[in-house]
Amino acid sequence: MIYRENYVNKIMAFSDTPFVKILTGVRRCGKSTIMQMIMEELRKRGINEERIISFRFDSMEYEGLSAKELYNLLKEKVSNQEKIYLFLDEVQEIDSWEKTVNSINTDFDVDIYVTGSNSRMMSSEISTYLTGRYVSFRIFTLSFAEYLTFKKAYGELEDTHKELVNYIKYGGFPAIHLQKYPIHDAYTIVRDIYNSTIFSDIVKRNQVRKVDQLERVVKFVFDNVGKTFSAKSISDYLKSEHRTIDNETVYNYLEKLESAYILHRCSRYDVQGKELLKTQEKFYLADSSFKYSVLGYNDESVAAMLENVVYLELLRRGYEVCIGKTQNGEIDFVATRQNDKIYIQITREIKSEKTEKREYDRLLEINDHYPKYLLRTDEFSGGNYQGIKTMHVADFLLSDEY
Repeated sequence: MIYRENYVNKIMAFSDTPFVKILTGVRRCGKSTIMQMIMEELRKRGINEERIISFRFDSMEYEGLSAKELYNLLKEKVSNQEKIYLFLDEVQEIDSWEKTVNSINTDFDVDIYVTGSNSRMMSSEISTYLTGRYVSFRIFTLSFAEYLTFKKAYGELEDTHKELVNYIKYGGFPAIHLQKYPIHDAYTIVRDIYNSTIFSDIVKRNQVRKVDQLERVVKFVFDNVGKTFSAKSISDYLKSEHRTIDNETVYNYLEKLESAYILHRCSRYDVQGKELLKTQEKFYLADSSFKYSVLGYNDESVAAMLENVVYLELLRRGYEVCIGKTQNGEIDFVATRQNDKIYIQITREIKSEKTEKREYDRLLEINDHYPKYLLRTDEFSGGNYQGIKTMHVADFLLSDEY
């Protein structure tokens, strides 16, 4: 078990506070393992084993359990004792779980940690019943730095820049980095994660009848990662394939895919007007391996996946990320975190002076003092140009300077 220090430290900072700690994220991203790490950390701090109680609610043992039955089950474990540290894994399987958690948190001396993998973890009910009483942590698949740690522990580590290619191909699901898998076996594992998410968290939970239609929308989005498009674009594309679908249905599917944490919606931001735009958003994937496991690996898609891994890294570091619209073009990312802001342009390689000038000019068009980065994958990616820092994508992902 590779220790994921950043998450453990962030979550443990709220240990022994009245807040319910909620860990969310796509299936198999490592939430349950991080909960085990937190339990181990509590043991190291001297908490007796009998005060650490955990349940995993995706077990058949708890199928059909009501909120009241859950309350009685937990009440039996936490009453009339010292403070109990309560870990509820995949708690979204219990209807109205948030009512129970709120009651247990109010009625007893407990420190509660919960995990879940779909929109029921971030629903309006949580805001209603746990207002001001919870703090959420978004768990992502392995970062590039974490991937290198896994690779070092379980295999041979190549040059960092070369490992970026492997990271993009294999993605960051922890399960496929516990040993050395051939690429087709790795994609089989990821495809199983994808299928279980689609059919359990979307089709079954939302009673989607036209599964084939949903999958065609998914494949369109996967094939257009990093490109701006609208629901109408998808609708028109499917109509060209003689598949009738209205815009509202497309919107609904996209929202469900976001709710299951498969997709991330990235809005456009007018850099000059300083306002969010409501049209032509982009979507990025929870992990690059989703695309390749469903559509197959294609070297031509690497540029889009570079954007994807940078986008996720910015989210991991707490940035809010938008696409930047300028007067003469587009900046890949405008990332803000409290009073900090950075601008990022990503290009796989620069093969001509004309291309290089175009990429730099987009950043130079922005007249403010915030840091600007041009990220590349060729071996000449280093240095500064009129205040713009040029870096290899791999070096940027591992950097502590932003």
